[in-house]
Amino acid sequence: MEFLCLAVLGIFTGCLASLFGLGGGMIIVPAMLYGHYILPQFNFSTHEAIAISVMQMIFSSVFGTIFNIYKKKLDFQDAIFLGLGGLIGAAFSGILVDNISSKHLTLLFLVVSLITFYKFAFSIKGTPAQVILSTQKKIFTLIIIGALTGVFAISLGIGGGVLLMPLLMQYLGFDAKKILPLSLFFIACASISGTTSFLNHGIMEQNILHAGLIIGSFSLIGVLIGSRLVDIILPRNHRALLMILYIVSILATFNKVLIYYEVY
Repeated sequence: MEFLCLAVLGIFTGCLASLFGLGGGMIIVPAMLYGHYILPQFNFSTHEAIAISVMQMIFSSVFGTIFNIYKKKLDFQDAIFLGLGGLIGAAFSGILVDNISSKHLTLLFLVVSLITFYKFAFSIKGTPAQVILSTQKKIFTLIIIGALTGVFAISLGIGGGVLLMPLLMQYLGFDAKKILPLSLFFIACASISGTTSFLNHGIMEQNILHAGLIIGSFSLIGVLIGSRLVDIILPRNHRALLMILYIVSILATFNKVLIYYEVY
């Protein structure tokens, strides 16, 4: 039963990763925190949920990136510098996670989700204006966005797709179709760096590696499904579905925060 639940979760998150350019953390972290309601052995802390989320990102993001390269959807010039920033930033994620309590991590996850949702829903329009930058400024902006997103997003187990979308739209004028493959490439770089950092700081144990391996392996099936869906979903519907995903994740996380801080 445990294997089946992890496999289904992997397929679902893989589909979302490919469809929305997410790392899957918006689903996996809340799911792991609520997993004990389904199976008693799914009693994971926030630290463990984040570690599982980051490890599974490697599978779906690498596979999705290979698929995007094959379909010629990835802009390598932008991806290289965004990924470099992710590698640098995520290398510090293990230090942050190791020194922050579970309830504070959950609260931070909620705050970041709320800010990102607000920017996406109210501040960033569906069709961003063109931004003209010199090559050097563009490279610098990509690395900085990648590094900042890498350290905070990986530390919260959310990959970075939800943060990159509004940042790249606002500061570089990229549209959603361009951002999706860039996000997956970034997540591949940042998740590998983050997993290494977690291992070095003793955050990942055998049960975490086991769960991450199962979810990650089955997420590849979901990536195939999501990659085909993204070409047939209208931009307006794509935006609406992503907003629904934000809301569900925010409500689930908010409830956990109330429990952790003993509000009720």
